[in-house]
Amino acid sequence: MQWHILKFEQLSNQQLYDLLQLRANVFVVEQNCAYSDLDGHDTHPQTEHLLCYQNDTLSAYARILPEGLTFPEKSIGRVVIPSTARGDGLGHELIKRALAHIDETQSPSCVTIGAQYHLSHFYCQYGFIEISEKYIEDGIPHIEMQRKTTEGPSLLNLQVKP
Repeated sequence: MQWHILKFEQLSNQQLYDLLQLRANVFVVEQNCAYSDLDGHDTHPQTEHLLCYQNDTLSAYARILPEGLTFPEKSIGRVVIPSTARGDGLGHELIKRALAHIDETQSPSCVTIGAQYHLSHFYCQYGFIEISEKYIEDGIPHIEMQRKTTEGPSLLNLQVKP
């Protein structure tokens, strides 16, 4: 596996194509949700793109957003694993790496996410708690969740059952 954390201008044309294709395949086609994926946040100078490649195929992706862009706090969004790569713990590794990166490169604070409601238990394993009522976004139930960042050991050593 090859992991990359890149700013927009550091993405190659192929990486940009791969991440947009993966997001469209899962969020638009698989989830049957017509929405505008290109929201301008990908190109923000402080947004970071976390990509995982396995055998030259993008197998996991998330974007890390700065404070004030989506929420007052830092945020993780567009968390996506293709259906062919699910069930092997890659989603856990993706979230652990995103949170570890925030914890290690930012001053301790909070991370807020707008999670698909059916995944709230998954995010609870990483210290996220529900901070809103369930709401509908683009036809899909969501909930806002928040996690205090830590100053302790890296989350990369955290053992979570897939």
